[in-house]
Amino acid sequence: MKLWIILAIVALPGLASAACPDWLDVDINRLRSTETINLCDLQDGHPMLIVNTASFCGYTGQFRGLEALYKRYRDQGFTIVGVPSNDFRQEASNEAKTAEICFVDYGVTFPMTAPQSVTGLEAHPLFRKLAEKSGAAPGWNFNKYLIDPEGNEVWHYPSRVAPDDPELTSRIKALLE
Repeated sequence: MKLWIILAIVALPGLASAACPDWLDVDINRLRSTETINLCDLQDGHPMLIVNTASFCGYTGQFRGLEALYKRYRDQGFTIVGVPSNDFRQEASNEAKTAEICFVDYGVTFPMTAPQSVTGLEAHPLFRKLAEKSGAAPGWNFNKYLIDPEGNEVWHYPSRVAPDDPELTSRIKALLE
Protein backbone atom coordinates (compact mmCIF):
# COMPACT_ATOMS: atom_id res chain seq x y z
CA MET A 1 0.00 0.00 0.00
CA LYS A 2 1.34 3.43 -0.89
CA LEU A 3 2.37 5.69 1.96
CA TRP A 4 0.02 8.49 0.88
CA ILE A 5 -2.96 6.09 1.07
CA ILE A 6 -2.01 5.07 4.59
CA LEU A 7 -1.61 8.71 5.62
CA ALA A 8 -4.99 9.57 4.09
CA ILE A 9 -6.72 6.73 5.95
CA VAL A 10 -5.15 7.76 9.27
CA ALA A 11 -6.24 11.36 8.71
CA LEU A 12 -9.91 10.45 8.13
CA PRO A 13 -12.14 11.72 10.95
CA GLY A 14 -13.14 9.04 13.43
CA LEU A 15 -10.43 6.60 12.43
CA ALA A 16 -7.60 8.02 14.48
CA SER A 17 -7.60 7.95 18.28
CA ALA A 18 -8.67 11.13 19.98
CA ALA A 19 -5.69 13.32 20.78
CA CYS A 20 -4.80 13.42 24.41
CA PRO A 21 -4.89 16.93 25.93
CA ASP A 22 -1.56 18.42 27.00
CA TRP A 23 -2.59 18.52 30.65
CA LEU A 24 -2.86 14.71 30.71
CA ASP A 25 0.40 14.16 28.84
CA VAL A 26 2.18 13.69 32.16
CA ASP A 27 4.74 11.12 33.26
CA ILE A 28 4.61 10.17 36.94
CA ASN A 29 6.78 7.55 38.62
CA ARG A 30 5.03 4.32 39.52
CA LEU A 31 4.83 3.44 43.20
CA ARG A 32 8.10 1.87 44.34
CA SER A 33 9.51 1.71 40.83
CA THR A 34 11.80 3.56 38.45
CA GLU A 35 9.19 3.12 35.69
CA THR A 36 6.81 5.93 34.84
CA ILE A 37 3.11 6.08 34.05
CA ASN A 38 2.00 8.34 31.19
CA LEU A 39 -1.62 9.33 31.75
CA CYS A 40 -2.31 9.68 28.01
CA ASP A 41 -1.21 6.08 27.49
CA LEU A 42 -3.55 4.94 30.26
CA GLN A 43 -6.51 7.01 29.14
CA ASP A 44 -6.24 6.26 25.41
CA GLY A 45 -9.73 7.58 24.60
CA HIS A 46 -11.47 6.04 27.62
CA PRO A 47 -12.73 7.44 30.92
CA MET A 48 -10.24 7.52 33.77
CA LEU A 49 -10.62 7.98 37.51
CA ILE A 50 -7.79 9.64 39.45
CA VAL A 51 -7.89 9.28 43.24
CA ASN A 52 -5.64 10.83 45.89
CA THR A 53 -5.05 8.08 48.42
CA ALA A 54 -3.55 7.61 51.88
CA SER A 55 -2.57 4.46 53.75
CA PHE A 56 -3.79 5.40 57.22
CA CYS A 57 -7.07 7.22 56.62
CA GLY A 58 -10.59 6.34 57.65
CA TYR A 59 -11.34 6.06 53.92
CA THR A 60 -8.44 3.67 53.16
CA GLY A 61 -10.95 0.81 52.98
CA GLN A 62 -12.16 2.41 49.73
CA PHE A 63 -9.23 0.64 48.06
CA ARG A 64 -11.45 -2.48 48.04
CA GLY A 65 -14.25 -0.65 46.26
CA LEU A 66 -11.87 1.02 43.82
CA GLU A 67 -10.36 -2.36 42.94
CA ALA A 68 -13.83 -3.84 42.39
CA LEU A 69 -14.77 -0.87 40.19
CA TYR A 70 -11.55 -1.25 38.20
CA LYS A 71 -12.10 -4.99 37.68
CA ARG A 72 -15.71 -4.39 36.63
CA TYR A 73 -14.89 -1.90 33.85
CA ARG A 74 -11.24 -2.36 32.89
CA ASP A 75 -12.06 -4.65 29.94
CA GLN A 76 -14.03 -1.71 28.49
CA GLY A 77 -10.95 0.53 28.67
CA PHE A 78 -11.71 2.25 32.01
CA THR A 79 -8.78 2.75 34.34
CA ILE A 80 -8.10 4.09 37.80
CA VAL A 81 -4.90 5.80 38.90
CA GLY A 82 -4.16 6.01 42.61
CA VAL A 83 -1.94 8.87 43.76
CA PRO A 84 -0.72 8.53 47.34
CA SER A 85 -0.26 11.80 49.19
CA ASN A 86 0.80 12.83 52.66
CA ASP A 87 -0.80 16.27 52.37
CA PHE A 88 -3.26 15.31 55.10
CA ARG A 89 -0.61 13.54 57.21
CA GLN A 90 -2.01 10.04 56.74
CA GLU A 91 0.38 8.41 54.29
CA ALA A 92 3.15 5.98 55.19
CA SER A 93 6.59 7.48 55.70
CA ASN A 94 8.13 5.43 52.89
CA GLU A 95 7.08 3.99 49.54
CA ALA A 96 7.75 0.40 50.61
CA LYS A 97 5.10 0.61 53.32
CA THR A 98 2.66 2.42 50.98
CA ALA A 99 3.16 -0.31 48.36
CA GLU A 100 2.65 -3.05 50.96
CA ILE A 101 -0.65 -1.52 52.09
CA CYS A 102 -1.91 -1.02 48.54
CA PHE A 103 -0.74 -4.18 46.83
CA VAL A 104 -0.59 -6.72 49.67
CA ASP A 105 -3.19 -5.59 52.20
CA TYR A 106 -5.80 -4.40 49.68
CA GLY A 107 -4.84 -6.33 46.52
CA VAL A 108 -4.74 -3.22 44.32
CA THR A 109 -3.98 -4.02 40.66
CA PHE A 110 -4.75 -0.61 39.12
CA PRO A 111 -1.80 1.75 38.57
CA MET A 112 -0.46 3.56 41.62
CA THR A 113 2.00 6.44 41.43
CA ALA A 114 4.77 7.49 43.74
CA PRO A 115 3.51 9.88 46.44
CA GLN A 116 2.68 13.41 45.23
CA SER A 117 1.48 16.62 46.76
CA VAL A 118 -2.15 17.24 45.76
CA THR A 119 -3.01 20.55 47.45
CA GLY A 120 -1.69 24.07 47.76
CA LEU A 121 1.32 25.64 46.09
CA GLU A 122 3.25 22.36 46.08
CA ALA A 123 0.46 20.41 44.33
CA HIS A 124 1.50 18.35 41.34
CA PRO A 125 0.47 20.16 38.12
CA LEU A 126 -1.99 17.33 37.43
CA PHE A 127 -3.91 18.07 40.63
CA ARG A 128 -3.82 21.81 39.99
CA LYS A 129 -5.44 21.14 36.61
CA LEU A 130 -7.97 18.67 38.07
CA ALA A 131 -8.97 21.30 40.64
CA GLU A 132 -9.26 23.95 37.95
CA LYS A 133 -11.34 21.80 35.59
CA SER A 134 -13.64 20.37 38.28
CA GLY A 135 -13.85 23.42 40.53
CA ALA A 136 -12.69 21.43 43.58
CA ALA A 137 -9.26 20.75 45.04
CA PRO A 138 -8.89 17.71 47.31
CA GLY A 139 -10.24 18.55 50.74
CA TRP A 140 -9.14 15.21 52.17
CA ASN A 141 -7.92 11.80 51.06
CA PHE A 142 -9.81 9.69 48.50
CA ASN A 143 -11.18 12.51 46.37
CA LYS A 144 -12.13 11.09 43.00
CA TYR A 145 -11.76 12.87 39.66
CA LEU A 146 -13.54 11.25 36.73
CA ILE A 147 -12.19 12.37 33.36
CA ASP A 148 -14.17 11.95 30.15
CA PRO A 149 -12.60 10.00 27.24
CA GLU A 150 -11.43 13.18 25.50
CA GLY A 151 -10.03 14.77 28.66
CA ASN A 152 -12.36 17.75 28.30
CA GLU A 153 -14.63 17.31 31.31
CA VAL A 154 -13.71 16.43 34.88
CA TRP A 155 -16.19 15.55 37.62
CA HIS A 156 -15.18 15.71 41.28
CA TYR A 157 -16.46 13.27 43.89
CA PRO A 158 -15.44 13.98 47.50
CA SER A 159 -14.10 11.37 49.91
CA ARG A 160 -17.53 10.44 51.25
CA VAL A 161 -18.65 9.25 47.78
CA ALA A 162 -17.84 5.53 47.79
CA PRO A 163 -16.53 3.83 44.64
CA ASP A 164 -19.83 1.93 44.26
CA ASP A 165 -22.01 5.03 44.71
CA PRO A 166 -24.64 5.14 41.92
CA GLU A 167 -23.80 8.80 41.24
CA LEU A 168 -20.26 7.77 40.25
CA THR A 169 -20.98 4.40 38.64
CA SER A 170 -23.81 5.72 36.48
CA ARG A 171 -21.55 8.42 35.04
CA ILE A 172 -18.80 5.86 34.35
CA LYS A 173 -21.32 3.61 32.56
CA ALA A 174 -22.58 6.55 30.49
CA LEU A 175 -19.02 7.48 29.48
CA LEU A 176 -18.30 3.90 28.43
CA GLU A 177 -21.33 3.71 26.14
